[in-house]
Amino acid sequence: MPTSIVADRPEILYLFDPLCGWCYGMSPVIRQAQQAFAGRVDVSVLCGGMLTGDDVAPIATSWDFLSGAAAQISDVTGAEFGAAYHTVGETGAMLLNSEPPSRAITVFRQLDGDQQRTIQFAHDVQTALFRDGQNLNELATYVPLLKPYGLDVATFERLWQAPETAQVVQQEFATVGRLNLEGLPTTVLRVGNEGYILAKGYQPYTVFAAGLEQALVEKAGGQL
Repeated sequence: MPTSIVADRPEILYLFDPLCGWCYGMSPVIRQAQQAFAGRVDVSVLCGGMLTGDDVAPIATSWDFLSGAAAQISDVTGAEFGAAYHTVGETGAMLLNSEPPSRAITVFRQLDGDQQRTIQFAHDVQTALFRDGQNLNELATYVPLLKPYGLDVATFERLWQAPETAQVVQQEFATVGRLNLEGLPTTVLRVGNEGYILAKGYQPYTVFAAGLEQALVEKAGGQL
């Protein structure tokens, strides 16, 4: 059954970017929390637009930093940065642009409607880049990612290329931008009309789950 948002249930807003390495390490933590706290808290993923506009550039321009960051992120989180990703970085030509993969996640969300599967797909998109060295600017990259979910490829392709989808993505970037975050990933707990920062950056699951449990007791009045 699709996992839909319940209006009065606390909600985790996972603010991330498909090109963010620390988000790649944090996404499995969010997925684990989503499973462990099912029925107590909803989880939604929002894309932050980390690299767009004038910040879009070939991976070569930042590869020295990215390769060092990949080693650190892997050590801290256990995330796998594959040989194919390093080959892409060393070749240097691929553009780093947050908009196309964010568009893919938006289309998946529209077609599937299951928040649990949307977060898994968002991590699949990251894995395609960071482990498998796939180009997230190309529509063909997403076709094999859709197969486990049973979504119609033709409909996905049409929506991915639609101007209306690009507008929705820009609105999502703007929404996250208005939060004036210090960086991504950031995880927010929404209770009613109030939002509370749960985590800035990566946290191991045990730390994140303990903080979430405490926040639910304090902010949701202990009824959960």
